[in-house]
Amino acid sequence: MKIAFIGLGNMGGGMAANLVKAGHEVHAFDLSEDALAKAQEHGCAIHSAVPEAVANVDAVVTMLPNGAIVKSVYTGEVIGKAPKGALFLDCSTIDVATAREVAGLAEAAGYRMVDAPVSGGIAAANAGTLTFMVGGADEAFGKAKAILEPMAKAVIHAGAIGSGQVAKMCNNMLLAIHMIGTCEALALAEKAGLDPQTFYEISSKSTGYNWSLNDYTPAPGIGAPSPADNGYQGGFASALMLKDLRLAMEGAAGAGATVPMGEHATRIYDAFVEAGGGGKDFGAIFTTL
Repeated sequence: MKIAFIGLGNMGGGMAANLVKAGHEVHAFDLSEDALAKAQEHGCAIHSAVPEAVANVDAVVTMLPNGAIVKSVYTGEVIGKAPKGALFLDCSTIDVATAREVAGLAEAAGYRMVDAPVSGGIAAANAGTLTFMVGGADEAFGKAKAILEPMAKAVIHAGAIGSGQVAKMCNNMLLAIHMIGTCEALALAEKAGLDPQTFYEISSKSTGYNWSLNDYTPAPGIGAPSPADNGYQGGFASALMLKDLRLAMEGAAGAGATVPMGEHATRIYDAFVEAGGGGKDFGAIFTTL
């Protein structure tokens, strides 16, 4: 299958490479020359403009920074430039309203579209073990699943268009709350005189079990390997977690939902990013305790 891949950053680069490994013909575009060079090394055909990349393809996959850019790229450079009937898969994490608006414009112009944000981070993007939460019609999901599977450990149909973004904002709000609680518990255990490794051994096998503790331990030298063991470099940047939390707060306001823990997590990450921690992994909240 001929697939255009737009957006080759930390996540998109590995995703595009896995599509090539699966035997697809990938036409790639990014504003970064370095990203394009890496994509070419992985077997992608590179292009100097989005319309050039999407011409004559069966599907377009995008992985872009925010909703404004997603809307601009699709309305200005993809819709009307890709062949009619092509499938659009936006894997960016954006607000629900923009996801639905762009899909509506695409479908009105004769295309099918799904929103398919991901969970798993850079390592999973490179390994092809992301989880995709997909919003869209049943037929569009069926076609999208075949494209997403080489990049995934799980591809889950969340519901109608926009549902993928709803799932993503809820998931990452929960993750932020778990991470803050995990950091607080680890810090409290140590300050109260309990060896942190011992606390990890106990809590990871009891009711304190959660992914942030068991699989992504935010304290250096304890539990599972994580960016904490590398000065909180790599992983999932705190600035990106803050972006996702703000999307969740926007979504909560629109839905009339009460999310006091989500609001508190947003304030904590906002302060951390404001203090210069935006480039550090989101587990670096541990260093503030």
